Amino acid sequence: MVFAVVAAAVIGLVVMVVNWLLAHWWVLLIALVLAVLAGIGWLSSRRQQARWEAVRAQGLRYGLSQLDALHHAKFEEAVRDLMRRDGCQDAQRVGGGGDLGADVKATDPLGRRWVIQCKHRRNGARGSAVGTPDLQVLNGTARQVHGADVAVIVTNGRVTGPAVTFAKQQRLHVVDRQILAVWASGSRPLWELLRAVPPPRRPTSLS
Repeated sequence: MVFAVVAAAVIGLVVMVVNWLLAHWWVLLIALVLAVLAGIGWLSSRRQQARWEAVRAQGLRYGLSQLDALHHAKFEEAVRDLMRRDGCQDAQRVGGGGDLGADVKATDPLGRRWVIQCKHRRNGARGSAVGTPDLQVLNGTARQVHGADVAVIVTNGRVTGPAVTFAKQQRLHVVDRQILAVWASGSRPLWELLRAVPPPRRPTSLS
């Protein structure tokens, strides 16, 4: 009984509002115009934001001291942003529990699929060195699980000699503190700083 009374009251209120709007149709017209103007303003704001993001990405720079001070998750985001700066529009951070050795994935403008494992050291060069076991994890999953054309480990710290040797043997790429400094503070894409990067997947005027 109570439900029926409430339903009748709601229906009556709706009918009253509809009748009032029909009698004052200009109110609907004004509301529609305001909604359109608000939509245009929102789209304009989004486009402006996208333009500023593009400008920011093109000029993105990091110093080693900035990277050293980051939380490891923020370090992964910085690596993702550097890949985006270099033209990898789909670069994304995928690190976390169960990431199977991939912290950042990206496709470069030449069609190559990059899988990057990040090793952040809070103390930079004074922190523990990246060793062969870290490279073994990347080697075991980058191509087989993630479909990498280019498998990379990036660190703001040091890399042991045996790890570097293992990387060369397994066609892995190591971005140590020195290479990271050049990449993060300059305008050259990462693939121009590494040796023996696979050829482009997409034909270009340079290939």
